[in-house]
Amino acid sequence: MNKDLKQPSRRNFLKGAAVGTAATVAAVPYLANAQTVLKVQAAWGGGIFLEFAQDYVNKVNEMSGGSLVIDLLAVNSVVKTAEMQTAVHKGVLDGAHLVTAYWYSKSAAASLFGTGPCFGWNANQLLGWIKYGGGSELYYELMDALKLDLVGFFNSPMPAQPLGWFKEEIKDSSQMAGLKYRTVGLAADVLQEMGMSVVQLPGGEIQPSMKSGLIDAAEFNNPTSDKDFGMQDVSKHYHLGSFHQSQEAFEVIFNKSLFNKLAPEHQKILEYASEAASTDFTWKYQDRYSNDLISLQADHGVNVYKTPASVMQEQLKAWDIVSARLSEADPFFARVIESQKAWAKRVVRYELLNAPNYGDAYEHYFGSMT
Repeated sequence: MNKDLKQPSRRNFLKGAAVGTAATVAAVPYLANAQTVLKVQAAWGGGIFLEFAQDYVNKVNEMSGGSLVIDLLAVNSVVKTAEMQTAVHKGVLDGAHLVTAYWYSKSAAASLFGTGPCFGWNANQLLGWIKYGGGSELYYELMDALKLDLVGFFNSPMPAQPLGWFKEEIKDSSQMAGLKYRTVGLAADVLQEMGMSVVQLPGGEIQPSMKSGLIDAAEFNNPTSDKDFGMQDVSKHYHLGSFHQSQEAFEVIFNKSLFNKLAPEHQKILEYASEAASTDFTWKYQDRYSNDLISLQADHGVNVYKTPASVMQEQLKAWDIVSARLSEADPFFARVIESQKAWAKRVVRYELLNAPNYGDAYEHYFGSMT
């Protein structure tokens, strides 16, 4: 665990939060020349996701010159991960670093801001929709509908998540029927539609659950996190490429009443540090994920496969069914889907028409990717 992270007692937490959370009831805004401390809890117990959270925190602290300081708290320091959003809304926490799938239980539409259907787009294009395609307005409409006192920033466009770890190589979608599989958010609905038995577990419980036989297969997010969890010790069959969670990003939330009382320059630092962290994230994951994939193969004997096309096609069919069902039940869900489709139809078309076949160039110089 990062030495800067603290596991405070409830008493010490409330004492330390006096400048931050307690100030949400103050009648005057914070002054930029007086240090403001925000207590922000991460959803991550360790590993590279905790590093990414700390990267954002460091940028805020350095950009403010010490006048605005985020105190990053470790997972479960004050509340459980599933309660983090509510804790920020109530002012028990000043902020949180998480993903929208972690509050999927409050609204299925939450998952559309990170783990929704794939319209041929990637996570960076999802962030483009949030920033310039109407996504931010829909996000705050959802916050209002749920009566949540929150401000949120999205960053760090994640690569498509692997299909994950299996007891044997998956060569056809028929092999997945009946398997007990771990995922989260709307992806759970999709994999269930494909005939899998889905279990939603926190990241730290994935490896022991597969080892004990509670689940047959699992995904988390990327080769670095999977290696840190020790998935290579319970499976040697790793499948890359999937539509179940192909565009996800981090969400950083703050109590809105508190945020509105911050000095304007501090508000902008919280926003722009998120954008800076987003760029740095893309560079860091390129280095770490690729190196750890090589290590899984070379040092741990893991077999790496490209997920077969039959699985990918069945995922798209399942997404169609799940999206239609939820859209019929929830008009807001349907509106978000239509907004995303309009963005993807325009933006992805340009991207695909313009992009050369990078795979051909790679194989020209380096040979087969597999």
